[in-house]
Amino acid sequence: MFNGDRLCSEFKKQETARKYHRRSRRVHIAQPVKLIPSLSNGEFFEEIGITRNVSREGFYFLTERDHYQEDMRLLVTLPYHCPRDRSDVVYLAQVVRIELLDDGQRGVAVQLLSSVANPQ
Repeated sequence: MFNGDRLCSEFKKQETARKYHRRSRRVHIAQPVKLIPSLSNGEFFEEIGITRNVSREGFYFLTERDHYQEDMRLLVTLPYHCPRDRSDVVYLAQVVRIELLDDGQRGVAVQLLSSVANPQ
């Protein structure tokens, strides 16, 4: 049986992978992440999310918020623990891709730019 939707979905994934060339392997892992815009041009927000996949250069997560924009700079704590843990690292990061998903959520790809601090 021919499934055109599935074929279209696979094509989109291949096109995305070519457009956003991955330099390192992605690991499918659910880690808590705290996200705060580094420069607030509008409403200030803070979000605790869960990663879908992680690599050395960044991560991907799902959100219902529509506040994220491509090129937006963020302060990201990954992994995030409350209370803080020695493994928590704060990064300066940037949104590189936003996908509007069928269920109304958004998939957000974030690139880690540099480590800012290790909370103690």
